[in-house]
Amino acid sequence: MAILLTGGCGFIGSHQAVVLLDAGHEVVLVDDLSNSRASVVARISAITGSEPALHVHDVRDVDRLSNLMASIDCEAIIHFAGMKHVAESVERPIDYLDANIGGLTSVLQAADQVGVRRLIFSSSGSVYGPSIRFPIPEHAPKAPTNPYSLSKSLCEDLLESVCACDTSWSVVALRYFNPAGAHPSGLIGEDPTQLASNVLPVIMEAAARRRASVPIFGTDLATPDGTAVRDFVHVMDVAEAHRRALDLLESPGFEVLNIGRGVGVSVRELIAATARVIGQPLPTIDCEPRPGDVPALYAATDRAERRLGRWDYRGLDDICRDAWRFRTNARPGAVIPSPVVAPDEAGS
Repeated sequence: MAILLTGGCGFIGSHQAVVLLDAGHEVVLVDDLSNSRASVVARISAITGSEPALHVHDVRDVDRLSNLMASIDCEAIIHFAGMKHVAESVERPIDYLDANIGGLTSVLQAADQVGVRRLIFSSSGSVYGPSIRFPIPEHAPKAPTNPYSLSKSLCEDLLESVCACDTSWSVVALRYFNPAGAHPSGLIGEDPTQLASNVLPVIMEAAARRRASVPIFGTDLATPDGTAVRDFVHVMDVAEAHRRALDLLESPGFEVLNIGRGVGVSVRELIAATARVIGQPLPTIDCEPRPGDVPALYAATDRAERRLGRWDYRGLDDICRDAWRFRTNARPGAVIPSPVVAPDEAGS
């Protein structure tokens, strides 16, 4: 199957490329490189022995995107492209709505022009907002608390409406919770070009002594140890879930699935796990909670297990160990060959 990955150079997109290439699919990446690196293509090639073509442009360029879909005889799209940080979305709400909702709309327009009707959407467990029930099932009401989660919620509504109006469409929205970790090789991982804001990369920066301490945003929350509780799931398990979800696209309609381990882990527990894995203590600093954050968020996973099948999810130590391997082995100057960029996009 020829599969287009928008945002394919990003954290989840790059791991998705590895999983799909290993499964024998043809993979093409689109990324504007606003918060990712073209060099990840060579790292993907080093892992898989295959080099996915990278087309460098914004997914909101509908004509360019539709021409690309036609040229590769695209059969399915996995849409990762977008902006993703809660705190930043509070500061830049219009940008988030434009990038995330506008980006999805452009992808749908381009796909419609060339007759592609199968799409997996990168959604988020943050659409649930504050909850009184844990773990959170897919039928729980959505209550987004910030522009980022609102944009994901509205995108889901848009996709459900498209599928209801045009029964030729098949869409699966995967609400994953907190993807973390890295490929076990240490060659690819979470490597944003902008300042890290997700908690595990921040912890890794402190562990590598590139940050004085780990900020803990909220220490008296309504959780067992007062710090935020999240459902950390290994990025390779997230990628595997997408691979399996491709089979669900054989049937028309719209479906939503949670992707997580179903285990709530506090920020303090995550810091302790990292310290245990790397064998050194990590300094912390208590900070006020960030606007738009919720105290706890972790998934009910039974529906995903029924629809995608079961496999052994990697545990918290695996997540921390692989993230640390990437931080220590790959990022400080590993020599990787130059990436392959599609000729028509070179220099974009």
